[in-house]
Amino acid sequence: MALHLGAQYILEHNVGISDAVLLDPLTEEAFIENLKKRFSHEQIYTYIGTVVVSVNPYQKLPLYTAEVIEEYRSRNIYELPPHIYAISDEAYRSMRDRNLDQCIIISGESGAGKTEASKVIMQYVAQVSGKGREIDRVKEQLLQSNPVLEAFGNAKTLRNDNSSRFGKYMDIEFDFKGDPIGGVITNYLLEKSRVASQIPGERNFHIFYQLLAGADPTFLETLKLSPKPESYGFLNKSGCITVDTIDDAREFNLVKTGMEVIGFYRAEINEVFQLVASVLKLGNVEFSHRSNSDGTDGCDIASTQELEDVAKILGCMEQNLKSALTQRTVEVKREKVKTDFSVAGAVYARDALCKAIYSRLFSWLVQRINDSIKVKTEQTKKVMGVLDIYGFEVFETNRYEQFIINYCNEKLQQIFIELTLKEEQEEYIREGIEWIHVQYFNNAVICDLIEKSGSSFSQNNNVGILAILDEQCLLPGNVTDKTFLEKMNTTCKDHPHYESRALRKNQSDRSLPHDAFRLKHYAGNVTYKVDGFIDKNNDLLYRDLSQAMYACKHNLMKKLFPEGYHKALDTRCLVNSLRNPTQKSLKRPPTAGSQFKASVQELMKNLLSKNPNYIRCIKPNDEKQSGKLDLDIVKHQVRYLGLMENIRVKRAGYAYRQVYDQFLYRYKMLADETWPSWHGDAKEGVKKILANQKIADDEIAFGKSKLFIRNPRTLFDLEETRRERMHFLATLIQKVWKGHVKREHFLLMKRSQVIISSRFRGFYGQKQYKRKKAAALLLQCCTRRWKARKLLAELKHQKRMEWAAGVIHKYYLGWKVRMNYKPKFRRIAGPKVARFMVVALRRKFLLNVRDKLPSLSPIDNKWPSSLNMYKSASDQLQVMHHRWRCRKYRRKLNESQKYTLREKATASDIFKDKKVIYPESVPHPFKGDYLNLRGDMKWKKIHSVTHDINLVFADLVHKVNRANGKIVQQLLVISSQALLVIDHHTMTLKYRIPIEYIEKISLSPFQDKLAVFHMKKPENGDKFAKKGDFIIGNEHIIEIVTKSSLCLKNKTSKMPEITISPQCSSQFGNSSVQVSFQQGAKGLEPGIPGVKVTRKKHLMLISEP
Repeated sequence: MALHLGAQYILEHNVGISDAVLLDPLTEEAFIENLKKRFSHEQIYTYIGTVVVSVNPYQKLPLYTAEVIEEYRSRNIYELPPHIYAISDEAYRSMRDRNLDQCIIISGESGAGKTEASKVIMQYVAQVSGKGREIDRVKEQLLQSNPVLEAFGNAKTLRNDNSSRFGKYMDIEFDFKGDPIGGVITNYLLEKSRVASQIPGERNFHIFYQLLAGADPTFLETLKLSPKPESYGFLNKSGCITVDTIDDAREFNLVKTGMEVIGFYRAEINEVFQLVASVLKLGNVEFSHRSNSDGTDGCDIASTQELEDVAKILGCMEQNLKSALTQRTVEVKREKVKTDFSVAGAVYARDALCKAIYSRLFSWLVQRINDSIKVKTEQTKKVMGVLDIYGFEVFETNRYEQFIINYCNEKLQQIFIELTLKEEQEEYIREGIEWIHVQYFNNAVICDLIEKSGSSFSQNNNVGILAILDEQCLLPGNVTDKTFLEKMNTTCKDHPHYESRALRKNQSDRSLPHDAFRLKHYAGNVTYKVDGFIDKNNDLLYRDLSQAMYACKHNLMKKLFPEGYHKALDTRCLVNSLRNPTQKSLKRPPTAGSQFKASVQELMKNLLSKNPNYIRCIKPNDEKQSGKLDLDIVKHQVRYLGLMENIRVKRAGYAYRQVYDQFLYRYKMLADETWPSWHGDAKEGVKKILANQKIADDEIAFGKSKLFIRNPRTLFDLEETRRERMHFLATLIQKVWKGHVKREHFLLMKRSQVIISSRFRGFYGQKQYKRKKAAALLLQCCTRRWKARKLLAELKHQKRMEWAAGVIHKYYLGWKVRMNYKPKFRRIAGPKVARFMVVALRRKFLLNVRDKLPSLSPIDNKWPSSLNMYKSASDQLQVMHHRWRCRKYRRKLNESQKYTLREKATASDIFKDKKVIYPESVPHPFKGDYLNLRGDMKWKKIHSVTHDINLVFADLVHKVNRANGKIVQQLLVISSQALLVIDHHTMTLKYRIPIEYIEKISLSPFQDKLAVFHMKKPENGDKFAKKGDFIIGNEHIIEIVTKSSLCLKNKTSKMPEITISPQCSSQFGNSSVQVSFQQGAKGLEPGIPGVKVTRKKHLMLISEP
């Protein structure tokens, strides 16, 4: 198969031997010379079998571009020159295709480039894995966790400008397709002593300098900070403020962006920087000596300004904080007594508090990141771990931190020995392959010296240094670092890797101080000063300080100090951030050393459960200078990394081995006898494949369960042949599949033609039948109508005759009565005339009303005038007439017109005499779809996904940003089920809120056309509703509120609460904000800033500009 042009270029410019297994002669000098030759040509990677050796170039090289990634993607590890991408691709594909969990162990000295190597691995995995909105979000969160953790956990040291001062192991979790779906980060032993002190030439953690250099002056003012690092005691003592290779201001912006991408809330980001600022301010608190009346030493705060600032930032009482820093509570026989600190004691307590705050803040950050990037669903996961942990450290003065760090590196070296050297030999013996034994140094004896524990300290002297240190921390009385050293001299005096000036064998060694001991590590001898071992292992924090921190109103501070909730009986409280604050226990928490030991053992267990891949990093010089390789420094690292032993093992044996079943499954297409399936013994099938490929016998060996291949080139040739064969098989499958598809398409068309013909004949016959049936019905209808008309005419004629007879009879009776009573009329003429006048007036009134009735329009308010005596009757008739014509008008309306009328009536009930702009909306009908969205194809795609078919309202609205009050134009769509906010440029759905989430709607009584929608807190964790209430504006705001209310009533049978007031309280995310309207604000008009919206912390003011 032809190589890409880029791959050909890489191969043509390869320098030296890319795989050290092929070196001839195999000597240490030849290996180092090969590294130097490749390093001088900017080829910093070299193989030892499948192990990558990386030399730090101390400069940017064009080795990590997207083009280079494409060249190494899905390539065999030996197909291209060595690169960290090759081992990353091998691990990723083994995890994805073979379901083997992977881990990449990056080891080397501090400054060798381990942190940068881990970044390159994550960059490669992010580039080659799948695409998609959710996948890209997970990738971005995983990548953005690096700058955040580096800012809070890395610092400038003498050997490295970006040295990791904590250990980090990240498990990247993938789905069955190999796409990242989350991750888990584990941190180990943050070097918190750096918070309070640094050696000359080093810096504190990056975040302190980044905050002062990158934050805007307004934000610094709220944190009570000045932008000068020289003003702070924790930053100005080492003499190093700036670093040429680091832009603190730029890095600060990257950290803030990273935190936002990961998912930190704005309030959480502010709280984190408030704690960082409080650490800096506490570092400036100074103490003055005071002599007490009882002769004891006490102290006072020299200047209370810094303390006042800290109290304001943390929301605590200044007096409580002052008391905790200058006094402590001692309990004697169940009585609590306050004792004063000396100046030295107060400084110790202040530094311990600052270190505890920063350490717990860092642990909280890691946990918060894990909460954001963890897998949200239950599914089968594949894992690829990346270990980036502090390298081996040897300084002029080495203390407790260097001892713990070097212990961790000893354990990593032990894993490398066990998995790469020792297991290599044992596997050959187990498989029955001839093996030339290679001697190597096993550092298990050094690990036992540090970590071995005994059942009884008093009866067993064969215990490790950590166990001795824990024993000394538990002893009562005055235990010092000196007694700890004496105990080690007694217990470890016969150990060949332990040296002390007090031992007879080292009494004449003047390079070894009296207050130190020396360990012979795999990387060389290291001398440790015992000063501070006891205190740092105890990791003490006074109970008064914990209680003062818990009493703060600062939300995050309470979470960091849960043990402050209790009134403990001890005079001091051991820091244990994992303690349950609801349980009170007098049991002593584990020491820092024992916790770290348990973490390292858990890490080793985790690494042993995965398929390991190794990157061995080498530092070329101590000056961090590009292009320079110091042979002595490189030789020292080659020896303690055991690289020569690794080469000898690979050279003496076989570079590749595989189980017969897996080999047969992968390469069965290379022989006709084994394709497509082999039913015999797997080993015999493998022999058939190798015989078909004509591979020499000296290139392979058959073990009991595995096949061994000596030369990697043989494996590459097999892979190349397999790739060509797979291409042929894919073409064959494609050919057969296309024929099958075409035949199925033909048969489908034939069946479709038969179905169409039968359906058409049925349709035509049905149509003819319906026409005949309609004609017969029409004839019947006409006949029935003629008979009905004839009968109706006869009935009407009979009725008229009956009416005429009745009228004649009535007049006859009247005439007869008048004739009988005519003689009597003169005597009662007056009353009769009066009654006649009354009847006449009534008749005139009624006839006048009949003749002058108003039109049938319900809005016609005209009514004929009447005499005062008939005013009441006239009003009642007017009401009856109005009701009658309204009922008649309603009967003419269809359902749509009735619903529109109901909307107008609802709007009247809500806004009449309450909202100034309501009268303007009365004459205008509610149109609803102002953008004719129902016919838009993009809308049809959206509602086919969301099932919001019944569109009630659609128009462009102005949405007010919750955070800063900026106005953004969006497309608002109201359906009978939900509110949808859509980007009107791209017609993409931004978010959808179910209509039942609306709890309340607030408006002002003024002329502004804004409304505040208050949302319920959803039980199902809807991420858009969790953002809280939102504010929108539109010319049709009356219609929006009315239609939303009716939709909610149709959904829940209950109208929402609608408040019309100049002020309302809203919930924006986790913040409660008071929204205030100022009279005079006008309606929003597109392109015209008619309303000024200002957000000030918990107040949002809406007014005219």
